[in-house]
Amino acid sequence: MMELFPEYEKSTDAPPPPLADRLRPESWEDLLGHEHLIGDKSPLRRLIEKDAGLSFILWGPPGAGKTTIARIVARVTQSEFHEISAVNAGVADIRKIIERAKRNWSQSKRRTILFIDEIHRFNKSQQDAVLPYVENGTIRLIGSTTENPSFEVIPALRSRCQVFRLGYLTADHIRHIIERALKDETRGLGAVPIAFDDAALDLIISHANGDARRALNVLEAAATYQKELKTENPPPVGLSVIEGIIQRTAVLYDKGGTEHYDHASAFQKSMRGSDADAAIYWLAKMIAGGEDPRFIARRLVVTAAEDVGLADPMALVIANAAADAVERIGLPEARIPLAQAVIYVARAPKDNSAICAIDSAMSDIEKKGQSFPVPDHLKDAHYKDAKKYGYGTDYKYPHDYPEHHVEQEYLPSELKGKKYVPRDDK
Repeated sequence: MMELFPEYEKSTDAPPPPLADRLRPESWEDLLGHEHLIGDKSPLRRLIEKDAGLSFILWGPPGAGKTTIARIVARVTQSEFHEISAVNAGVADIRKIIERAKRNWSQSKRRTILFIDEIHRFNKSQQDAVLPYVENGTIRLIGSTTENPSFEVIPALRSRCQVFRLGYLTADHIRHIIERALKDETRGLGAVPIAFDDAALDLIISHANGDARRALNVLEAAATYQKELKTENPPPVGLSVIEGIIQRTAVLYDKGGTEHYDHASAFQKSMRGSDADAAIYWLAKMIAGGEDPRFIARRLVVTAAEDVGLADPMALVIANAAADAVERIGLPEARIPLAQAVIYVARAPKDNSAICAIDSAMSDIEKKGQSFPVPDHLKDAHYKDAKKYGYGTDYKYPHDYPEHHVEQEYLPSELKGKKYVPRDDK
């Protein structure tokens, strides 16, 4: 049988591949994360293992495992695998793969998978060239992209592919991958006398920001540095070495502990206190510490509603726009709309009547037991027999009155005259 990945067979004429490539998982069991997609009982994994011929696009951040998933699919289904990059491949390359796929099926009834890395970089004509062969089953397409396929992949191709979204690997996933690399004596660094300080490992994990490839590249660079010391018992790799490799100083920030909440608190209180400079500093500190930008965006939106509120309703619009930008473009670019919104919210006038009003009403209902039924005149009267029960009777339709307003009681009688919202006499 032809090898699935002949280009990756060992050769004495070529240098060894990078650590990240050597440690690439070769089975579902070795792949970390994305349990919702490739977990033991997930629909996608079942369809793959039944060789349903499904074409799909994997959308997710760098180093999350998109290429690895594509290669595992090829192994599981015993398909011939062709990997091209949209950066340097063209229509001619696609046509050659199509012709080979036709021969494979004619001669051995063997499927062909075409994996297009960074498919969002293909222009419309290049995507059109793939389309008919995906539709007629000549090839099975797997695409990978870091961009939203809804904007970068033509509708006709999207309609023939399922889109699966991959999230960032967690810090625990990255730590596990590093530990595996340090123990593996065949493909990893297990045969190398190297150890790391806890602080150094923490910085690698923070720097990776969910990207396994980035973490392993730093790990391999540190191992090379240690080897160059040429000492019999080299000391553990320390924080300063990792800082030198990644050209970044360590940030005092623990995403999983009290630092996470303390920084979020300082960030929100600085905006509430109208100190734009402090708010920008804490924003930068959280970004540099590897905080999830979606968490930052949520704190921003909450502050816009809780502390600015009705004093400037546009603050909530701008905060939501920044949160949307985080989802669309991600870091590092998303730091700019985040900063723009943070400055706006910090400088905006403040009003907390919305949170005070809703919390007061919730307290009356949940803590004081003031949960009363709807008065009859406010009940829905648009169904048969409603009038029979007196529902809607005596309700005054405001638009029938001057200035579209009429005095009537809208609260339960037990709360008559209750004020949750401060009067606006403007």
